[in-house]
Amino acid sequence: MPAMKERTRRSRATPRPFVLWREVLTAYAAPALTAGAAGVATGQRDLAVAACTSIAGTSALVAFLVGAWLRRGGRPRRWTIALPGAAVTAVLIIATTGTAALLGWFAAQWLPVHTLVPASAWLERLRIDLPVSAALATTIVTLRWRSTTARQSTRNEDTR
Repeated sequence: MPAMKERTRRSRATPRPFVLWREVLTAYAAPALTAGAAGVATGQRDLAVAACTSIAGTSALVAFLVGAWLRRGGRPRRWTIALPGAAVTAVLIIATTGTAALLGWFAAQWLPVHTLVPASAWLERLRIDLPVSAALATTIVTLRWRSTTARQSTRNEDTR
């Protein structure tokens, strides 16, 4: 039998490095594809449209904001490393979901009353789309970031 070359590949246990643009792209594409497919499969045209606009757009924006805040020029904040990952994730989920819920309420309630924007079904969808998208994007980005920073700090300790 011919000699087989050993393949060098990354172990599944080690996550890829945290790259913000890749996280944002994934945060947009994943909900756009899944919610869009669900909208097409169930015949809900409004869900298919919202999948590429409010749902995926909110996810990408939140992923960018949370990821950029966590990275903060490459130096993480002390409390984001000191606290357990679940606590950091919970704090950020509460902050982003609350903000997104307020924005959804503002768009659905305040805009039609105080501006020329008419009340419509897509404005009402924002009450659900924005907070759910924000919560999912925050969870995924925070856990991904945390897994890469834990690995980096372990490597730094090994080199000391």
